Amino acid sequence: MKVATVSPRSLGVVSRIAYFGPQGTFTEQAARVLAGGEELIPVETVRLAMTAVREGEADAACVPIENSVEGVVPTTLDALSESTPLVAVAETILPIHFSVLTRRGGGDIKTVASHPHALAQVREWVEANLPDAHPVASSSTSAAAVGVLDGHFDAAVCAPVAVEHYDLEVLATEVADVSDAATRFLLVRPPGELPEPTGADRTSVVAAAVNRTGTLAELLTALADRGINLTRLDARPTRSNFGEYRFFIDFEGHVAEPRILDALTALRRHCRNLRFLGSHPRADGTRTTIQPGAGNDDFVDAAVWADAVRKGDLA
Repeated sequence: MKVATVSPRSLGVVSRIAYFGPQGTFTEQAARVLAGGEELIPVETVRLAMTAVREGEADAACVPIENSVEGVVPTTLDALSESTPLVAVAETILPIHFSVLTRRGGGDIKTVASHPHALAQVREWVEANLPDAHPVASSSTSAAAVGVLDGHFDAAVCAPVAVEHYDLEVLATEVADVSDAATRFLLVRPPGELPEPTGADRTSVVAAAVNRTGTLAELLTALADRGINLTRLDARPTRSNFGEYRFFIDFEGHVAEPRILDALTALRRHCRNLRFLGSHPRADGTRTTIQPGAGNDDFVDAAVWADAVRKGDLA
């Protein structure tokens, strides 16, 4: 899989990157790609990584957002919608293949531990190669490695980088039930200067809409009427009233484009609250699809015409 990424360094000083740790996770690998040689700060949870940014302890945070096998990461969505705003300024996509680590000279493998998403992605391999092992969920893939070192588990399903941090033996590598599995990671930071539009961009928002018939259709129509292609739609409960949800929406384009700005103003009219989560280049490099009559020039020309009508200049 070809993995593209966009460096955020042109956006100002980004010297301290908090990431979902501990050391040895896929998120650390993603942070290395996004931040290069900057200081990486491992924290225990996705929420704490974002808290570190909000409280000034880090300049940005690297967090997982979605996996091609297990879907979105709910904790990331919830943390993005809460507290003070953060915006995504870069992303990367990593192919996900695991290593299975054991204690050196260890005996029979009766337990194999990892994060629930990781266990789900190697279920078939474990059943075929470790039929006597009982899967055990851990807070992260690296926490599972620590558990093996401490004697709590017999084996851990980890990111390949974990072996650089933990004195364990590699039982197997390139482990994955789905060979082309991948996870997308975001680099988020406080609102400010955004990356310049590239023609292959992604814009994200979270919409808290009124709970009535047709609300979601109205939000989607605001995008469809402007020829904007949706790339992801997820819902999470608001945690306040049963049956009320926030909608997380990703779509092609950049807020600097007139058609995207027009769509955001339309979305805002239909929502109790609309939080902008960023515009940044897509890691896969997919170019934005422009429908006939829905290009930025079309929106500019229409605005110029409307302004002339308003001023009575119809010559």
